Amino acid sequence: MNNNKKINPGGLLLKDQLISINRVTKVVKGGKNMSFAALVVVGDEAGHVGFGTGKAKEVPNAIKKAVEAAKNSLIRVPLIDGTLPHELIGKYGAGRVLLKPASEGTGVIAGGAVRAVLQSLGVHNVRTKILGSNNPHNVIRATFNGLTRMKDPLEVARLRGKQVEELG
Repeated sequence: MNNNKKINPGGLLLKDQLISINRVTKVVKGGKNMSFAALVVVGDEAGHVGFGTGKAKEVPNAIKKAVEAAKNSLIRVPLIDGTLPHELIGKYGAGRVLLKPASEGTGVIAGGAVRAVLQSLGVHNVRTKILGSNNPHNVIRATFNGLTRMKDPLEVARLRGKQVEELG
């Protein structure tokens, strides 16, 4: 995995992680055109995370394109004490990802692409389960589907006119 630190224009210190690299071939009249497709996750380990894909004739160029795409798709996720605010299932295509908050000391119990996303996000205690498809593209999109639907407890309490402690 690739762990490069880069600073984006917004001022966030972002780390990128390479999830997968595939050699893809397009068959044309003159033969086969080979290129590479890269899937990358970037995050600041403080609640911001994004993913992107890039395709090019050479691996470094594909990764560079993927990192740029990931920087443009950053999302903000509410975190509470290094874990997620509530349990949720993210869905995309045939992929489902169960995301459950965990108590202090549990660690990141996650596999493959989900682990990279959560570590880039800055989650330290969480339990996850990949259900259905384990294709990295579908798993990442399902994870992001779940993360974008995470609700901040402070915002929910404000909308309901209650204190955070009153939410059950």
